[in-house]
Amino acid sequence: MEKLHIKVTEDTPEIYFSPDENKFTISSKSLPEDAIAFFHPVFTWLNNYIDKPNNENIFTFKLDYFSTSTAKQLVKIFFLLEKLSEISKVTIKWYYQKEDTDMYASGLKYSKLMDLTFELIEF
Repeated sequence: MEKLHIKVTEDTPEIYFSPDENKFTISSKSLPEDAIAFFHPVFTWLNNYIDKPNNENIFTFKLDYFSTSTAKQLVKIFFLLEKLSEISKVTIKWYYQKEDTDMYASGLKYSKLMDLTFELIEF
């Protein structure tokens, strides 16, 4: 399966999903004007990936900041990852800066809402 690479901009995160490298990363900040449209290719890619995934998958979220509209899209991503976890091992690595209590709290909230393995990692 081909990788998905959406380059970072001032308002949107970098999305880098590469099954061949077993690297699945969303990083930087996420403030897209239209979060639904921005994340649409991510949902399409994940739905296709679920059909033939790697045996083990580590999804890394290293966001500096994200908007409320992005938060809703992240939940949709996590629901797809729950579906993936039914057939393949999935681990979420949620990075947050030591002083960023909001990002830590967001990761903690998602970890309690979702039936996925979460690692909250301070950096």
